[in-house]
Amino acid sequence: MGQNIISMRLIAPSILAANFNKLGDAIEMINQSEADYVHCDVMDGVFVPNISFGIPIVQDIHKISQKPLDVHLMIVNPERYIQDFFRAGASVITVHYETCPHLHRTIQQISDLGIKASVCLNPHTPVALLEDIIEELDMVLLMSVNPGFGGQKFIENTYSKVVALKEMILRKNSNALIEVDGGVNFEVGKKLYDSGADILVVGSFVFGSDHPAETIAALKRL
Repeated sequence: MGQNIISMRLIAPSILAANFNKLGDAIEMINQSEADYVHCDVMDGVFVPNISFGIPIVQDIHKISQKPLDVHLMIVNPERYIQDFFRAGASVITVHYETCPHLHRTIQQISDLGIKASVCLNPHTPVALLEDIIEELDMVLLMSVNPGFGGQKFIENTYSKVVALKEMILRKNSNALIEVDGGVNFEVGKKLYDSGADILVVGSFVFGSDHPAETIAALKRL
């Protein structure tokens, strides 16, 4: 896999995997770590089979986070809530290709707020579907597990999707970063970086470790 590919090697810990009884401590750990984003998974129980948290929690995280908030909307009709999550403190808003029949309009809605616009693809959704919009995107999030729950096994086909997406980004002269979410550990993370991924979303592997900040630092140096 593309040994000459340059990737950013950024880390976005997913607070969905944190202990919510000690959420403030988790954010403080991220503040003190080498992490680049706080990844916030917003689930509605409709698009994905789980419910997580919404605008008030994102707002509270923003009050204490020193890192930009990477807000992943796993919800139907995301265009209704983009303004609200922007006001809550999102620096990046990701919507799902699968929930946006008017994707270009939704991406423009995010970009017009002056924040980064991102599209997520589920494991079964081919990257070729982004061909006509890749130049408008700041980021593409590839799900490497089926969205809804943490701690799932990494889907191996993700590597080839990263390679194909990187090729498209370079060919179309896009500035989009590639983010991958699900089942990331040291071995998987190294292969993803080598394939062309820029940002790793890491949940259980960070928050389940004895030394989360050290795990984050190690992931950045893969």
